[in-house]
Amino acid sequence: MDYAKKSLRLHEQWKGKIEIVSTVPLETKDDLSLAYTPGVAEPCLEIQKDVNRSYDLTLRHNLCLVVTDGSAVLGLGDIGAEAGMPVMEGKCILFKAFGGVDAFPLCVKTKDVDEFVQTVYNISGSFGGINLEDISAPRCFEIERKLKQKCDIPIFHDDQHGTAVITLAGLINALKVVGKKLNEIKIAVNGAGAAAIAITKLLISAGVKNITLCDRTGIIYKGREKGMNWIKNEMAEITNPENLRGSLAEAIKGADVFIGVSAPNSVNKDMVHSMAKNPIIFACANPTPEIFPDDAKAAGAKIVSTGRSDFPNQINNALAFPGIFRGTFDVRASDINEDMKVAAAHALAELVEPEKLSPDYIIPTAFDKRIVPAVSKAVAQAAIKSGVARI
Repeated sequence: MDYAKKSLRLHEQWKGKIEIVSTVPLETKDDLSLAYTPGVAEPCLEIQKDVNRSYDLTLRHNLCLVVTDGSAVLGLGDIGAEAGMPVMEGKCILFKAFGGVDAFPLCVKTKDVDEFVQTVYNISGSFGGINLEDISAPRCFEIERKLKQKCDIPIFHDDQHGTAVITLAGLINALKVVGKKLNEIKIAVNGAGAAAIAITKLLISAGVKNITLCDRTGIIYKGREKGMNWIKNEMAEITNPENLRGSLAEAIKGADVFIGVSAPNSVNKDMVHSMAKNPIIFACANPTPEIFPDDAKAAGAKIVSTGRSDFPNQINNALAFPGIFRGTFDVRASDINEDMKVAAAHALAELVEPEKLSPDYIIPTAFDKRIVPAVSKAVAQAAIKSGVARI
């Protein structure tokens, strides 16, 4: 099927993928008086006395804002706020279909970090949580950090943290297949954007001790000057314990795991040959991976994962964010912290039964009905245990 052409035709028919519908009757004078004036004044006054009552008396308890500036949409790049709207609508229907979470899309026409942050903060009282989407690095890190400081509701950049959760879940099971441990392996990551940095941070939180980041310039190390920025300098302090220098080929040599969230065809068979025994390849560049599974396996890879649905072991964010927000909303958490993300990853990994675990099945598929209940429960429990749950 030519998805591009058919999708365009359907979008012209659909004229939007979501709509606003009423949840209450509006057929009589009494209905009108209860849903609107004069009766509506009473819940307004209740919220005035205690703003937390907005969660009990409005849709806020289950409403997520999906917001972008259009600066890093899919693999299309900076295409503008309005052009990002079809993706934001698509994300909203995934929230509803998979997690039962209502979501509203918003595209903000500014590239100024502080203006974007202030705009989102100013409307944050309408929502129970905020999902940042398709915002370019390194601005996305600064936006997320500033919003977390200003808002008392969870802020989650799915391009970062959703990808990281799925990657950790897949890696947990991949290591079971090859008989290795998180705290003993060596990992090479290609890419230093939103997803790569979030993956690296979460893997370190989960126990990985030896991980090296690469970008277009090569290995990131302390003191490197070319192509650096503030977030890469931060990452240089917590990665590359061997103080490696050089290209990706140097970083991948002897590594147990390669994780790519970078550029197509950036890994070749010789590089896979140079890795440790039974190497694990997560080649997640879309639509063309860093190396195709057949080539990676021919070069000795034991397990290969991609971002595509036409190969096994897809790294698909739809496995994570609906359940994460469902669990977050269920306990009205004020944050989505590292403990909650690690818990989500372990819950996903555990859905693959030991007897079914194999090189071609390390992670469940997006339509597995067990995912949201398992992930939401684990996230809610982690929120309670870590002290960010409000109910």
